[in-house]
Amino acid sequence: MVETGHVTMIRQMTYQPGERRAVAVETMTFHRLRELNDGGTQRADFHVLAVVDAGPGSVTVDFLRHPLRERSAVWIPPAAVHRWDDIAGVAGHVVLFVPTAPVTHAIRELVASPDLAAHWSVPDADWPFVDAARNHLLLEASAPPGDLSMQLPEILLSALIARLRPPHGGARSAHPVFRLFRSNVEAHFRQHHDAGYYARALGYAPRTLSRAVQQATGRTAKAYIVDRIVLEAKRLLAHDRLTPAACADRLGFPDASNFSVFFRNATGMRPGAWQATVTVG
Repeated sequence: MVETGHVTMIRQMTYQPGERRAVAVETMTFHRLRELNDGGTQRADFHVLAVVDAGPGSVTVDFLRHPLRERSAVWIPPAAVHRWDDIAGVAGHVVLFVPTAPVTHAIRELVASPDLAAHWSVPDADWPFVDAARNHLLLEASAPPGDLSMQLPEILLSALIARLRPPHGGARSAHPVFRLFRSNVEAHFRQHHDAGYYARALGYAPRTLSRAVQQATGRTAKAYIVDRIVLEAKRLLAHDRLTPAACADRLGFPDASNFSVFFRNATGMRPGAWQATVTVG
């Protein structure tokens, strides 16, 4: 369930050597996370949701550092590059779950949102409900194998997410044209870098597509595509430690020089120089 790269604490926790288990939801304490954390970057194909009882600490998600404080939450979606930077003083729990684990339609749609906040504070009025939902999930997740109520962790995960109310831009991204565009970009950005391709593929005039993307994100369709490619490039450079040439090949550029110019125009740095600034365990 984990991409190649650094050996991750999540893989060690989720699977024992030589064993594969169909587990939709797993939990662990920050104490256990500290034991497994190697200090390097992680990139999983499942969600990582943390409920923080006490801090301070910090986590970096897709190259943005977030402070971990009392009564806060962290959401790391699949494929995001992240690193637990400073968790020696953090108490709480981490929930790992596959994208299909939530049982309600509304929560599954929320989980699929690409613009969930990476970190937020839980209001004091909400905390007792979050704490109760978390504790019930922990109890059911620890049930012995063979328990007949195997779907209860998924049900309680949905309740916990609902109580946490993760901030997201769902209202802004509800435009149907933008949602189609976003899905197509996610599926094809490695092969197609121009907005015209997506307009043709979706059957919309370029101006209609651009207007929908602008209304939803404040960016042009071209800028949205560039940002997505740059994010993936940074993930590959930082976590997979690909060379710029390998990165160019993976992202559909004709050669390393073309990719280097693209990356420098978008970030102000050449890919090799940017890679050298990233601290990797």
